[in-house]
Parts: sequence; C-alpha cells; structure tokens
Amino acid sequence: MAIDTRSTDLEWDPMNALLAQYLPILIFIGIAVGLAGIILTASFIVARQYPDMEKLSQYECGFEPFEDARTKFDVRFYLVAILFIIFDLEVAFLFPWAVSLGQIGIFGFWSMVVFLGVLTVGFVYEWKKGALEWE
Repeated sequence: MAIDTRSTDLEWDPMNALLAQYLPILIFIGIAVGLAGIILTASFIVARQYPDMEKLSQYECGFEPFEDARTKFDVRFYLVAILFIIFDLEVAFLFPWAVSLGQIGIFGFWSMVVFLGVLTVGFVYEWKKGALEWE
C-alpha cells in the first residue's frame, strides 16, 4: 500500500510567499494604530479638561501679542528665506559633487560650474536690487 504524498491543502505559490513577507509589517501597523488610539482615549479620560482663558490665549515670545496675526510681513524676510534655501541647496549639491568628481569627469565639473554661475547671477541681482539692505 503506497502513501499518498500529495497535499490536499492550498498550494503555496510565490504570491502567497510574497504577501507573507508583509505580514509582520501589517501586524506592526495594527499594533501602532491600536496603541495610539488607546493612548489618546486614555488621555481624554484621565486628564482634566478644564481649559481657562489664560490657557486659551495667544502666546507670542513671552508677552501679549500687540498686533493682529494677519499683518503683512516685510518682503525682505521672504527674500532672506529664499536666499537661505538657495545656499542650502547649493551646499547640498556641492558635497556629493565634490565626492564623486573623480568619476563624473569634465562634464560633471562644467555642469556644476554652470549651476554655480546661475546661483551667482541670482545673488548679484538681489544684491544690486538692494534686497540685502536692512535700512
């Protein structure tokens, strides 16, 4: 009498194997969402919920706000922010460029020179327009 070695269970195909690899991630997400819900619910149940006028008032640098929050800012603040972003991006591009300069060759060198030239032209334009003057 021969023993039948064929399985009557569902076949284990590659798609089920792939989805089984994501099961720990799904369990982790479920635990994280459940725990966050429990913590938020517990904070509303346990903590006192009696906000007073002092707690609900606006706070601005340690003193009462003296103007409306919707006042216009001077455009120079935005220009300084844009300058910061420009130079921050410049530095972020310069480090990997300097590290890989040996592999990218002369084309990489001249493309960075063009990039720095464009940034320099923009900086000189802002300087000539007086955007950096704080008078």
